[in-house]
Amino acid sequence: PTGYSFNLDGTTIYLSMSIIFLAQVFHIDLSTGQQLTIIGILLITSKGAAGVTGSGFIVLASTLSALKVIPMEGLALLIGVDRFMSEGRALVNFIGNTVATVVIAKSEKMVDEAVYKRVVENRGKNNSYSINDI
Repeated sequence: PTGYSFNLDGTTIYLSMSIIFLAQVFHIDLSTGQQLTIIGILLITSKGAAGVTGSGFIVLASTLSALKVIPMEGLALLIGVDRFMSEGRALVNFIGNTVATVVIAKSEKMVDEAVYKRVVENRGKNNSYSINDI
């Protein structure tokens, strides 16, 4: 699908770290089986995250409701800082997409090494490039 968001590393990290944080807040010791269940549910629910601000929080809410191990009230602790965390998630997602694009382009021999060297060597010299230069 054209609107699907791939490589949401920041969202995946947020979901797992938030669940671990909430488990520690509520003094819940997660068994190995519960941890494996969390991994399985996160594998499924993280794919449903849209590439829009705040979608990670909604996915977290649905994951917690599916788990029935950690109280939903814990979301109140996260909602106050979610706006700031959303910025970090977006940055990590962007970096992940950039790295994946470069790796795929290099593996498919689609990178023009001459242009790459010219851009890297002139970095910081306030040069601007148009699409015609590349």
